[in-house]
Amino acid sequence: MNLFDVYPINEVTIVKAKGSYVWDDKGDQYLDLYGGHAVISIGHTHPHWVKRIEEQLEKIAFYSNSIKIPLQNQLAEKLGKVSGKEEYQLFLCNSGAEANENALKLASFHTGRKKVIAFSKSFHGRTALAVAVTDNKNYTAPVNETENVIFLPFNDEDALEACFKKEGKEIAAVIIEGIQGVGGINVADDSFLRSIRSNCDKYGAVYIADSVQCGYGRSGKFFSHDFAGVSADIYSMAKGMGNGFPVAGIIIAPHIKAKHFQLGTTFGGNHLACAAALAVLEIIEEEKLMGNAVMTGKYLKDQLEAIPELKNVRGRGLMIGFDVPDELKDLKKNLLWNQKIFTGEAKPNVIRLLPSLALKKKDAEQFIDAIKEEIAALTSTTTE
Repeated sequence: MNLFDVYPINEVTIVKAKGSYVWDDKGDQYLDLYGGHAVISIGHTHPHWVKRIEEQLEKIAFYSNSIKIPLQNQLAEKLGKVSGKEEYQLFLCNSGAEANENALKLASFHTGRKKVIAFSKSFHGRTALAVAVTDNKNYTAPVNETENVIFLPFNDEDALEACFKKEGKEIAAVIIEGIQGVGGINVADDSFLRSIRSNCDKYGAVYIADSVQCGYGRSGKFFSHDFAGVSADIYSMAKGMGNGFPVAGIIIAPHIKAKHFQLGTTFGGNHLACAAALAVLEIIEEEKLMGNAVMTGKYLKDQLEAIPELKNVRGRGLMIGFDVPDELKDLKKNLLWNQKIFTGEAKPNVIRLLPSLALKKKDAEQFIDAIKEEIAALTSTTTE
């Protein structure tokens, strides 16, 4: 049997990882500025994270949600404290798509409505509802297509206002990434998020803050939506929540009441997942990683903005993107093969940086030196 060929694969086999570095089967060391799609939040194989999982594995790895799992309550308490959303309620699941799926479903249950507002270049996952609110036809099968989703231009307050005036009584929810990841590191304007909040309040819709990639401290605040000074009704999270262990969830404002059997999960909130997620929060808090994301992210942005060949450097904290002109189209590839540095991309010409929140300044300096070297090599080739 062969694997179903769904991803373009780099010919690298990683066999070991520590902190912001990984090693392949040939012994070569790579600087990881991508973190496996923003998953590695506290650094690879952090000793406290490893110990937490090992100790839990010796006790019990899994039982279903038909019994009490005190670790879930501990996780909810710690998440409330670190995020500042102590009055919210936690539902645990397994992936970002599943988190958004449940957020949208819960919004529809709560309002009794069907329509959802989403935005251009959005990405919310690949399951049925999540992909229906994703603005990429390559991901949406005919069976996922629905007339219940209204796509609006990102950061266009006038379009949002007009849509609510026309459709407001039918809108169940607005779903938005605080910083679009797959869409190219596009930051939602604070005023735009405030407009979403005010319109949802006015028309009785649910504000869903997709924080799967831009949450968990990556922006320098726990949720990137927090920069706008308003609270969403539901926050979805995954990626950095388990530092590589599959765990996800939504937190739900207290005015949305739970009813038995509306939501459910087999594997969500299992013992090992909770142990991994607790370890992540403990490390974020103890090592002040959100502060590190601010400082190291600022250094990276400042240095990248000073490189004239790079355009439109943007993002917050350690979620950074920049545009690459055509003459530098091989930059990401050359960073990987010549400099042994993993970065991400968004089509057609954006490089994305999504490193561990524990990224050290010396590692950031190494990257800046490397990118300058590769730009110099590429530009000298094109001018010869």
